[in-house]
Amino acid sequence: MIRHGGKILSDQLVKLGVKRVFSVPGESFLAALDGLYDSGITNIVCRQEGGAAMMAEAYGKMTGTPGVCFVTRGPGATNAAAGIHIARQDSTPMVLFVGQIDNRHTDRETFQEVDYRAVFGGLAKWVAQVDHTDRLPEYIARAFRVAMSGRPGPVVLALPENMLSADADVADIAIPSLPAAQLSGATIQSVMHALAQAERPLIVAGGPHWSPEAQADLQVFAETQNVPVAVSFRRQDYIDNRHRCYAGDLNVGVNPRLAKRMREADFLMLIGTRFGDIATQAYTLVDPADPRKTIVHIHADADEIGRVYAPSIGIVATAPVALDQLANTPPAGDWGTWTSEARADYEAWLAPQESPGDLKQEVVVKWLSDNLPKDAIVTNGAGNYAAWLHRYFVYKQYGTQLAPTSGSMGYGFPAAISASLEHPDRTVVCLAGDGCFQMTCNEMSTAVQHGAKPIVVVMNNGRYGTIRMHQEKHYPARVSGTALVNPDFAAFADAYGGHGELVERSEDFAAAFARAHASGTVAVIECRVDEEALSTGATLFAVRNAASS
Repeated sequence: MIRHGGKILSDQLVKLGVKRVFSVPGESFLAALDGLYDSGITNIVCRQEGGAAMMAEAYGKMTGTPGVCFVTRGPGATNAAAGIHIARQDSTPMVLFVGQIDNRHTDRETFQEVDYRAVFGGLAKWVAQVDHTDRLPEYIARAFRVAMSGRPGPVVLALPENMLSADADVADIAIPSLPAAQLSGATIQSVMHALAQAERPLIVAGGPHWSPEAQADLQVFAETQNVPVAVSFRRQDYIDNRHRCYAGDLNVGVNPRLAKRMREADFLMLIGTRFGDIATQAYTLVDPADPRKTIVHIHADADEIGRVYAPSIGIVATAPVALDQLANTPPAGDWGTWTSEARADYEAWLAPQESPGDLKQEVVVKWLSDNLPKDAIVTNGAGNYAAWLHRYFVYKQYGTQLAPTSGSMGYGFPAAISASLEHPDRTVVCLAGDGCFQMTCNEMSTAVQHGAKPIVVVMNNGRYGTIRMHQEKHYPARVSGTALVNPDFAAFADAYGGHGELVERSEDFAAAFARAHASGTVAVIECRVDEEALSTGATLFAVRNAASS
């Protein structure tokens, strides 16, 4: 069947099961837009390529299948780079299609010409250009395989406009499903033998491939072995935080008691996680040169095992496959006291530490934690406001946290839009800082156009809070480049046809949230935060005073 390249592309995406793509249109891929026209694939048209890429990345996180994004050449592609970086560091499957110049004019610095292999080579798992129309199915199928294989990640395919508009006679390609490799009985036995020798074991869960079944198996394994479980940065929904074996998350502002426990542990079972600098507090909790503990590392990508820490036992497997088998193992020892102490440390960390001002973030987050449905999806980007969320929100089930382990600002709102579109029957809440929200708040228009209805809670303290905190530590009272002049965020939501609320006292938040939820549309609740509320454990005055003395 003779088809133009755009139709071949869209038919291949249908063959691969794609239901939704995110895009900002460009003349470089008009044929692809034409192919999408009657494909049955929903095209979510965004306002800036960074937001589109973040929505696609969030889709990949939620579904475990590649999020698909279309952008145009030059500035369109470079705008999307933030989403590619998130997908890479977060191990998220994603495919970015970039409209490219006519390939007959390559290397002339043609209008908006970019060398995509050079630009994305260090960010993506694979970058390629499709120069022949009849090879589109081959390249697209390979892109999806690469995006999902081993450690998942982003793939970038450049599509020259003359190639897309040309005709070809070529069949679509199916991707065969590969059986997941199972752990041998000897491997399971060696892991359990190593665990049995431990006095202070700790499980660290993280990384890609997780599922509700993996969460359930992790909980069974931890409970059977009576071993504490910590989760890596922004993977808090990998275990029910109410479980008696849950010990907390290894984030930027980690619980000092959990950090101490990590140092004292003599056995670490790393399941799915890369175990990088955030989890180890810049490699200070566990020395890569001399870990002084037995390490079992389970990861889907062999290249990640031993990248930083040389394990005693390395196992190439996805977390769900490993846990499916580990959940059936009999107890290897008794670590009841160690585990109950770890749990007590976490519960003590949950006790709210009062912050200054009439609007207290710990009160708002605890209200959300206590009152949102168990399956509510909570998103965030980056900023000190997120520390309150990570510390005080109790995640109950898998698939309820969307946040960038890459620490990208602006992520929370596009992710919330993507989540609301994917799960229209679930409550979606984005917690954002005033600076974080304004990086992608133009996607409010996208939300309204496509019927997404997340509730955005903006913590407005009039500054880039994280940078201000570091600034006060190193250069106290010399405020430079961190102050913000903000709009009326409630009026901003109203201007787009959404629902806006302003809250200045903690006790008024619940009623405002109820009205926002009842509005049935995208909503913004602006929370005015006292400028003294610098972090969950310190005020601006205290940080400045300590640095000055």
